[in-house]
Amino acid sequence: MGDLGELRGRIDTIDRQILELFEKRTAVSREIGNVKREHGLEVFDEAREEAKLAQVYAQAGYESRPYVRELYRTVMDLAKQHQDKPAFGVLGQTLRHTYSPEIHNMLDSSYTYSVIEKEPEELDSLFTGSVYRGFNVTIPYKRDAAMRCDVLDGDARATGSVNTVVFGTDGKTYGYNTDCSGFAYMLHRTDTDVHGKSVLVLGKGGAAASICHVLRTNGASRIFQCSRSTEINYENVYDKCASAQIIVNCTPVGMYPDSGSSAINPAGFKELEACLDIVYNPSRTRLTAEASALGIKTCTGLTMLVAQAYKASELFAAASAGKSLICRDEAPEYGDIFTDRDCAIIEEVTGVLSNRMRNITLIGMPGCGKSILAASIAEATGRRLVDLDAEYFERYGQNASDTISEAGEECFRERESAVAAEVLSGSGMVISCGGGVVCRDVNKFFVRCNSNVFYLERPIDCLTDKNRPLSIANGAAKLYDMRRDKYESWCDFKVTYDKFDDKQEFLDKATADILNLLK
Repeated sequence: MGDLGELRGRIDTIDRQILELFEKRTAVSREIGNVKREHGLEVFDEAREEAKLAQVYAQAGYESRPYVRELYRTVMDLAKQHQDKPAFGVLGQTLRHTYSPEIHNMLDSSYTYSVIEKEPEELDSLFTGSVYRGFNVTIPYKRDAAMRCDVLDGDARATGSVNTVVFGTDGKTYGYNTDCSGFAYMLHRTDTDVHGKSVLVLGKGGAAASICHVLRTNGASRIFQCSRSTEINYENVYDKCASAQIIVNCTPVGMYPDSGSSAINPAGFKELEACLDIVYNPSRTRLTAEASALGIKTCTGLTMLVAQAYKASELFAAASAGKSLICRDEAPEYGDIFTDRDCAIIEEVTGVLSNRMRNITLIGMPGCGKSILAASIAEATGRRLVDLDAEYFERYGQNASDTISEAGEECFRERESAVAAEVLSGSGMVISCGGGVVCRDVNKFFVRCNSNVFYLERPIDCLTDKNRPLSIANGAAKLYDMRRDKYESWCDFKVTYDKFDDKQEFLDKATADILNLLK
């Protein structure tokens, strides 16, 4: 007989594998539904279904065979439901990664949502004979979409930019700009009143046009626009826009993987009250991190992304239900476009997505158990595990102890910073940092930029100094006194544990505590 805990762990691993495969199967079912629509085929194919049931029955093992027909009938019934839903998506030229499908599936499960990659010459066919009932539009097609719509709402007309297309039951193509609503929600969420304020907008593209439209509609007294090629540029912006009270970044500067960049230094604007950045990956951009350190309120683009998707999902749901579509002639009163219920839904989805995007990153003293705890959390969540010490060895072919012995601590710290900057800017991992990552202030931004940071605090007598030359040379207590303030100021959460007689008991307790803090 096996150990019950070990057997349950095996079941948990298998269940994660089943879920991953079920996700892939459901996604393929959605694609099949779209192909069937394109070719005018019925969703249900009885002959295919019976053949499939016979196939899986023949392939099943002796323990699962009695149940496999029932299981696959259920799976195929769900696939038919998924295929039969109205189809929507996001249109772009190259969409290597987009969070839009995940957001829309959280907002409304009554329709399916696909990535639609098209070249410019393919746009006409998409607008004239599509299997989709509508779609969102991203770079570089927002202005192309506006020109192909029969009816534009007030925001789309004012900006010349459409990010939501819906095909009406009346045969007309309707174009909306829900980016404007998304930015209005960002202002609402941060309690940023732009009326009578001087606002600096970074960038001159389509996103900047939408933001400037909302700023004008909400009564901003002066709007400066800065870009590399305009009269106000990044060389003279501190002189010409010294009075800016609000900054909005509409450029991709600071977006992953170039997370360490910032278009400007917020410290150069002495009257600055708020700094908003439409970049949403990383979740804390360099610009907003620097502004926050100055006591300035900030917000990054995930809030705007979810809010604009929420407004688009309302339009998609209306189209799915066969309702008549309405376009406002004038821009709305933005303060009235989100109800309390709307806000609650947007905040819930934003919170869930933010936690999925952010790494779970552990900091703390050498030997406190970060590595084994990170492995336990990765196992529990199915996230990719990254140990920065192991990444260091992979890159440089030696561990910290060897580098310090051969080249000195400063060489090691420089290399460690390079590894940290690259790895910590990514998303959705469980990361164990070396104990000395807090020794260099340059690492703070990267530790925090895309992570929920946990400081694992343990008693000094719990720590091990095996293969830890600095702990041996300086003593763990001395190192702890040197680093404690930084551990505490860099983290989002501190979790403290005394000695455990059983290692597994510690791992189970700490893993559960950390995952509960993220709910």
